[in-house]
Amino acid sequence: QVQLVESGGGLVQPGGSLKLSCKVSGYTMDYYDIGWFRQAPGKEREGVSCIASKDSSTYYADSVKGRFTITGDNDRNMVYLRMNSLKPEDTAVYYCAADPFPWSGKNYDSLPLTGYEYWGQGTPVTVSA
Repeated sequence: QVQLVESGGGLVQPGGSLKLSCKVSGYTMDYYDIGWFRQAPGKEREGVSCIASKDSSTYYADSVKGRFTITGDNDRNMVYLRMNSLKPEDTAVYYCAADPFPWSGKNYDSLPLTGYEYWGQGTPVTVSA
């Protein structure tokens, strides 16, 4: 019964900023990991960022560290991804997803797709001059 809906994507110039939102419903957000993933045309889906339910720690792909920030609003069951200094290579469809039962040995730094049972439909982001 878990649903996730992304919003906030669009067209932005290189160097610009964009904030994506993910609305989580069905269960309280605190009880599972929430991750952001992206898939560029012709490429495999990759992890971008994650916030862990156990301690609210955040994790980022090397390609976005220092530029992207994931935050959560538990009262509103919202997760956000603030993207700054956007580059053309950031162009992709961005998805939020929920992992309800993260395993104890989960390597958060690798941002694995395994375990994410619930996915939003995606919001496209295009970075172009």
